[in-house]
Amino acid sequence: MIKFLHTRIRVADIDRSIAFYKKLGYNEARRQDSPQGNQLAFLELPGNDVFLELCHSPEYTATCPEDLMHTCLGVSDIIEYCDGVEKAGIEIWPGGWREKFSSGDRKMAFVTDPDGYEVEILER
Repeated sequence: MIKFLHTRIRVADIDRSIAFYKKLGYNEARRQDSPQGNQLAFLELPGNDVFLELCHSPEYTATCPEDLMHTCLGVSDIIEYCDGVEKAGIEIWPGGWREKFSSGDRKMAFVTDPDGYEVEILER
């Protein structure tokens, strides 16, 4: 059996990125240096087996072109979740998301991490 273990993204400031993802509900599972000298942090969401690996290298400039890739979180109550994220100081887009969620079946929003990676939020 093959098992999906993690996705790596490059970040400019590992502590800043960890702080951001903690506001989304992630926990820092472990931190280590790679044999190549990169700083690595493995983040997890409770009840999930797949990790988000943050990688920082002083020699690497982390830039994410708009809409290159994104991760996606499924939540049971998107209004409650987005309220908490917004109260933690993270901008939810598109603007007017509360009004948009009051009508319609498809409820999705986005946030952008400090390096420009998008995180999609879907009500499941």
